[in-house]
Amino acid sequence: MEHTILICDDDEDILSALEIYLRQEGYKTLRAANGKEAVEAVNREPIHLVLLDVMMPVMDGIQAAVKIREAGNVPIIFLSAKSEETDKILGLNMGGDDYITKPFNPVELIARVRASLRRYARLGGLNGVPPVTADEKDIYRSGGLVLDDGRKRVSVEGEEVTLTALEYNILKLLISHPDRVFSSSQIYEAVWDEPAFHVSKTVSVHIRHIREKIEINPKEPRYLKVIYGLGYKVVKHA
Repeated sequence: MEHTILICDDDEDILSALEIYLRQEGYKTLRAANGKEAVEAVNREPIHLVLLDVMMPVMDGIQAAVKIREAGNVPIIFLSAKSEETDKILGLNMGGDDYITKPFNPVELIARVRASLRRYARLGGLNGVPPVTADEKDIYRSGGLVLDDGRKRVSVEGEEVTLTALEYNILKLLISHPDRVFSSSQIYEAVWDEPAFHVSKTVSVHIRHIREKIEINPKEPRYLKVIYGLGYKVVKHA
């Protein structure tokens, strides 16, 4: 299957370089020069991943990510010259799945793109409607929280919850091992499929997003617990 990647940057040289790298790997590319064009493209055409600059005219990448997230769960990788941890966390908070600092290494860029597409594919995002299954072994439960891995669906008390690919895979890891505590590094290596270096804040942002979606009161979680100093777990409920 040919994957379509939207590249959004106000620098023509960067757009051209990204096109060369991605097309060499067999990806189809679309261009956008600002966040507004990126949002319009996502709403207009089937896109499998967005490479999104942060600082742009008309509409910046952060604003664009919020709009794109309203439309769906396509993976978003931010590109930015800002390398401070606070900027990375802001990008993740606004709906980003990953963050690459300019100037970027083409090999690392392609590796991040492939990893994001793999996660999105496991969620069914690249293949239309996920297969329907009635196989109980594909269903994980903790009280009213249910993850149906055949249908790639999550529900709480019968109400369906929409998760990104990263959020889904984190929750699947935890709910499939109820009451087991996973450290941030263990979660990162299992879900991102790469070595973990200084990733605690990255994981914690995604954990917070999951809790906001599955918990009635995220400040007093019933399902997804923080074990301070150790990691995270999904509590087993009958």
